[in-house]
Amino acid sequence: MDHLGLPVADVAASRRFYEAALAPLGFAVVMEVPGVAGAGFGVPGKPSFWIRPGGPAGPVHIAFHATDRGRVDAFHAAALQAGGTDNGPPGLRTHYHPGYYGAFVLDPDGNNVEAVCHTPSG
Repeated sequence: MDHLGLPVADVAASRRFYEAALAPLGFAVVMEVPGVAGAGFGVPGKPSFWIRPGGPAGPVHIAFHATDRGRVDAFHAAALQAGGTDNGPPGLRTHYHPGYYGAFVLDPDGNNVEAVCHTPSG
């Protein structure tokens, strides 16, 4: 997958939420298209996650890769601080596979947003 576009009901509220929640995972707003009230999040030069007006389309489930468990914890805390609703605190989810460490938060539109680390003990 190259990128994902998510329609949201309130672009400004969703932008504030995702800017805060995804910062611990290394994501930032890296692109905005003039004339379109949306934002592309990712690493410099490469948006991989977009929000745009028109939603909500969901609820949907979106999972973001975290390089270590500490970033999963930081994502969860930042997402809650930004107004998200807890949908599963950070922890092992061994029913998926050994070492699966994830956290789940509902965004302003009720989408299930996850950060996950697949490293066995990182």
